[in-house]
Amino acid sequence: MSDSSLPPPGRDSLTDDLLWRGLIQDSTDTDELRRLLDGGGAAFYVGFDPTAPSLHVGHLVQVLTARRLQLAGHRPLLLVGGATGQIGDPKESAERTLNPPEVVAGWVERIREQLSPFVSYTGESAAQLVNNLDWTGEMSVVEFLRDVGKHFPVNKMLAREVVKARLETGISFTEFSYQLLQANDFFELHRRHGCQLQFGGSDQWGNITAGVDYIRRRGAGPVQAFTTPLVTRSDGTKFGKTEGGSVWLDPTMTSPYAFYQFWVNVDDRDVDRYLRFFSFRSREELEELAKATAERPQARLAQRALAEELTTLVHGEREMAQAVAASQALFGRGSLEDLTLATLRAALTEAGLVQLDELPDVAGLLRDSGLVPSLKEARRVIAEGGAYVNNNRVTEVDATVTESDLLHDRYLVLRRGKRSFAGVELRR
Repeated sequence: MSDSSLPPPGRDSLTDDLLWRGLIQDSTDTDELRRLLDGGGAAFYVGFDPTAPSLHVGHLVQVLTARRLQLAGHRPLLLVGGATGQIGDPKESAERTLNPPEVVAGWVERIREQLSPFVSYTGESAAQLVNNLDWTGEMSVVEFLRDVGKHFPVNKMLAREVVKARLETGISFTEFSYQLLQANDFFELHRRHGCQLQFGGSDQWGNITAGVDYIRRRGAGPVQAFTTPLVTRSDGTKFGKTEGGSVWLDPTMTSPYAFYQFWVNVDDRDVDRYLRFFSFRSREELEELAKATAERPQARLAQRALAEELTTLVHGEREMAQAVAASQALFGRGSLEDLTLATLRAALTEAGLVQLDELPDVAGLLRDSGLVPSLKEARRVIAEGGAYVNNNRVTEVDATVTESDLLHDRYLVLRRGKRSFAGVELRR
């Protein structure tokens, strides 16, 4: 990302903007934090543990908050936890699965690459990628206990909510020691890079304040910290989850089309809050968009704006344009022939894709795809003018298709009425 691509800062100070967006939940000294944030030029860090091959949409709050801070003149230290990723922060229910070091190392590299497009690596506030294995890996057990462990009162460590929740069922020393490792990360980044600020999700507040206190106990600092809220859904379901699982940033794990559709389908009750969290539009633009959406809720203007902005940011303008084109084409408002093979496959997979060894007549296709329950119903739909193949209305109840009708030599798009569609793939 070149400096010329960065959007201009808003009218408010950085702190005012973060507060208006709801991106500061907990913080250390309020006045000092404001002074640091609004002053510009401070090094800050945010960490990402490699517990999977990719980041998911739940990480976007941290990633994009780091981008906001850099746009305001601060210097990002993006930490990918090659050490902490091998340990695991305690969960409330059970021990984490410890992944082999070589697996974690591979995930570290993938996530480091994934973070790169979101920040700039040039200029006075150039970002830097760091790995806590660089300083933790070379530390002996005795050094860790002597130099780090002696500064942590056990009673404070036990007071952490997630630890208290595990005391009855049991927690290993491995997970119990996680907050020492994260606190030491803050200290090492302060010592090595002059890091003055850490932020993370609100579930990390205990770990983050442990780092602030540890730096003070080591006679360094002062440093500041804040947390962002955990993103939730109004209906109580988990943010970033679909029927197919997590919504990943890696296009091989979640296609750009599925990523775009995730945001288009955001609940009306959530979209204004998500726009504040994730969009780089100004307050005035977001307020105007909210007003237009309220006047025409059926148009889903806010959802489409959010989907287009984030798909462009994560996957690029070309993939965003393909996702929009697929959304329109599947409902007869664009050309299916203009879609790339990857986009068409992704869109039909999301809609429901049935594989067949041969092509029956259109009535059979409607039944086999699940758009209708029976051949009788399929013929009725065709007779009433409600059946489409590749956006072309079918009017003959005994109509057939041939291989020449296939898109990219293997796919058909079936539609019943205006909104129900499915895909057929001819096995080759």
